[in-house]
Amino acid sequence: MSAPDNFGVQRELSDLIGVVYDAAVDPSRWNEAIAKATQFVGGTGGGLFCKDVGVQHASISHGHGFQRPLPVALFGEIYPAAAAHFQGDIEEPIATADLIPLKQLTRTEFYRQWAKPQGLIDFLSVVVDRTTISAAIFGVFRHQTNGVFDDQARRKMRLIAPHIRRAVLIGKMFEFKAAEVATFVDTLDGLSAGMYLVDVNGRLIHANAAGNAILSACDILSSVGGRLVARDARVDRALREVFASAGQGDAALGTRGIAVPLAGNDGERYVGHALPLSSGARRRAGVVNTAAAALFVRKATLVVPSASQAIGDAFKLTPTELRVLLAIVEVGNIPEIADAFGVADTTIRTHVSHLFEKTGAVRQADLIKLVAGYATPLAD
Repeated sequence: MSAPDNFGVQRELSDLIGVVYDAAVDPSRWNEAIAKATQFVGGTGGGLFCKDVGVQHASISHGHGFQRPLPVALFGEIYPAAAAHFQGDIEEPIATADLIPLKQLTRTEFYRQWAKPQGLIDFLSVVVDRTTISAAIFGVFRHQTNGVFDDQARRKMRLIAPHIRRAVLIGKMFEFKAAEVATFVDTLDGLSAGMYLVDVNGRLIHANAAGNAILSACDILSSVGGRLVARDARVDRALREVFASAGQGDAALGTRGIAVPLAGNDGERYVGHALPLSSGARRRAGVVNTAAAALFVRKATLVVPSASQAIGDAFKLTPTELRVLLAIVEVGNIPEIADAFGVADTTIRTHVSHLFEKTGAVRQADLIKLVAGYATPLAD
């Protein structure tokens, strides 16, 4: 790719990242974000899809450029391939063409009655959220004139997948209820995650109830001279850089990443997710004008005590192996798990290898299904 073309891609990506993070706090922007993401990847339509464990169809929370709803009666015909989109590794692109031969797909009624009339030939997706009972993907449809998805499209999907995933996760924690500041504060106090509004210098503008509880413990975070300070000096420097970047605009923070690992004195691990608040959409949402970023803090491990204990006993897992297993369900991506635990990727991969040996699983998706089976009697 030539330098001018590369510059154009970077500019398009920068604009896209801003809209994606706008959608995290303003759901009305999701259709716009999906439209831009679809165009960036080289598709003709796209959406956010959610599928519950044990259910053979997916729901569509936001979509653009394709006929909705998907025909449930025809969906079952391609269910194994369709379900595989929800079972892949976090943020790793997977195409329908990888799962079912094109000739076989074109012989199905699903293709003849739904895809063919729209000229759709392939579907590329990434998992952006997964719990013990459901999974969510971002997916893009390809028009037949462009053929199946190629390596360039997959590279572009990998570029945007982390941002879409973070926006989805932040949106789950941060449901904006109204434009009034008083109502805004009440909403934040209802979040179970610690939440802080800060300016570019890290000065605390507001902390919700859970956030104040974290500050009172003076463990991972504290307030010093009115500024949010991390116990670990390296983490504190990282947070200062994040907040300063937020003041420079959405793309500056988005392209650097917004996940920050935190650790307490007792070894408990937390993850902080920073959201820039500099865009116009977030200003109109009622966020205090001097706030440059919002920081959400939650424990890194999944809290399912009874199920996790049963799994640990059944497969004779060590405490660390069990923590890694539950983190695969909640976080999914090995590098992010390593960041959250404060260890090297190779350490997590070793634990995952041990999990495969002890449980008989061969993929991360198998481990997730195992946990889901213990967590709910409705699983297959």
